[in-house]
Amino acid sequence: MRHAIEFAGDAFAFTLLLAFVAIYPLLTAAVWSVTSLIYAARRERRGNDSFYAIGNEDLPRITLLVPAYREAASLDGTLSALHDLDYPDYEVLVIDDGSPDSTAEIARRHVRRDIRFRLLRKEVNEGKAMAMNDAIPLATGEIVVVVDADARLHRPALRYIAAHFVRLPRVAAVTGNPRVANCTTLLAGLQTLEFTSIISVLRRAQVVWGRMLTVSGVISAFRKSALTDIGMFDPAMVTEDIDVTWRLQRRFYDVRYEPRALVDMTVPTTLRGLWRQRRRWATGLTQVLRYHRGLLGSWQSRRQWPILIEAALSIVWAHAFVFLLAFWMLSVIAGVPPVGADPFPNGWGMLIATACLVQLGVGVSLDRRYDRSVTRSLLIAPLYPLLYWLLMAVVTVRSTIPALFARRTNAVARWSTPRENDATADPAAHTLPDPHPTVTRIAADSAAMKQSD
Repeated sequence: MRHAIEFAGDAFAFTLLLAFVAIYPLLTAAVWSVTSLIYAARRERRGNDSFYAIGNEDLPRITLLVPAYREAASLDGTLSALHDLDYPDYEVLVIDDGSPDSTAEIARRHVRRDIRFRLLRKEVNEGKAMAMNDAIPLATGEIVVVVDADARLHRPALRYIAAHFVRLPRVAAVTGNPRVANCTTLLAGLQTLEFTSIISVLRRAQVVWGRMLTVSGVISAFRKSALTDIGMFDPAMVTEDIDVTWRLQRRFYDVRYEPRALVDMTVPTTLRGLWRQRRRWATGLTQVLRYHRGLLGSWQSRRQWPILIEAALSIVWAHAFVFLLAFWMLSVIAGVPPVGADPFPNGWGMLIATACLVQLGVGVSLDRRYDRSVTRSLLIAPLYPLLYWLLMAVVTVRSTIPALFARRTNAVARWSTPRENDATADPAAHTLPDPHPTVTRIAADSAAMKQSD
């Protein structure tokens, strides 16, 4: 084994792999940071609010969709935040997707309290995508805003979102700016950094590029006519938010990011919960890349090429990083001078970590005007490249290979919400055979949607 390791370590291909693992994060950190600052200079200057100055009479009606499954612990807080939004014309449509708990009863209390609230109760759990597809035809708003059942929408968020649809007719979707509300553990703090300095920075950068990887599943708004045009959400996709973003852009609609549209969300606070969530995300992204790979052959879709290539390279980088780290460990075990991705700080490692910290700093500086608490997360920033990167790389390797070779079916991706204290939840939201592929059983039809006792 010693000779094999020495031979592999001297190979030219191995040198190229080392170079890729070193250069890719440096290049992407530089590109994301610079382009996100360009976005901020154009759109986030203080006093530059004329874009949002739209009279109430010119604002479109909005339907807020709150799909829920087993959300008894969090739904009341979510719906309470929707009673007093700073927007003149909106309704709230709660979809209970066959929950076995008291989700429907909690929704009914809010329906009785506010005539703008309605409840659609399904008898069969068919997944988030199917739940939204069932509700969209019943929505009376021109704009449909999807809010997770464990999120808290900030009061002025709808005005910021609606401005994009009023000003820009080609816009079909707008995603908001999720903020971590339960930063109570080290793991939650690292996710605060991730959403502030990776996801938020990347979305700003992608708006400048002209195409986005995905809207946020926590808060996203859609032009109802555009959703109808693309056939609405695909129930077979594990991450319907990524898929719908790509299908809208392939039909040449624009997708935008609105950092002022804030929503508080809860994130996993345990390693087990985070692992299960990110496995689903990684599986879903791989599924989308696989099913949309044909756009590389379409010149009309060329603006989507950078997003597809960068997303694919990020997956390749995770596999390469884990491989090189494993090779380093084998070198140590075999008594060979270590070759590979050294987990201990060295010249290249320090350079990569510095680039990461610079990007984290850029993200915090851009988002602190909306959430000053993110500044505290910089205290744990050195742990992000040391620990969090490795964890996310391992999750990616564990999830993407099965997704890459999975057979395409018409099965429905049912959600089984991953609760950190629930061992029965499905970590990757596997697609299951649909016993009723053409019939959706709903407890209330369009004429009897207003639930009351």
